[in-house]
Amino acid sequence: MTEVTYRNENGITLPNLEAPKSEMTIGKYGIIRKQFLKQYRRAIYSAMMLNGTLLEHLSEIDKLAREQVEQAVQKMAKAEGVDEKLKAENPTKWTGLMNNLRHSAEEVVLNQLVYDV
Repeated sequence: MTEVTYRNENGITLPNLEAPKSEMTIGKYGIIRKQFLKQYRRAIYSAMMLNGTLLEHLSEIDKLAREQVEQAVQKMAKAEGVDEKLKAENPTKWTGLMNNLRHSAEEVVLNQLVYDV
């Protein structure tokens, strides 16, 4: 455990505290997870904030969610016959189908991973 130092501001003694600096970043799914925890799972959110594990958790959720969405999109595209040939022949149709597949995959991943405790 580290020693806490204090400073005096306007007659009030305050601790010199800093949040740990980290190189981790979070993306779309990590941000959604943070909002979910903050709104619906306050105890878990507060405990992670106090323990300093929230950023690591959000980063891991974001990474896993992105990987799962990409894998699901690839599997569904293969099953539906959405391939490079269709992309070359009809790019508009290919884009629409890929967007639909991505939305479907995201819905599943959000419910299974991001909104799960």
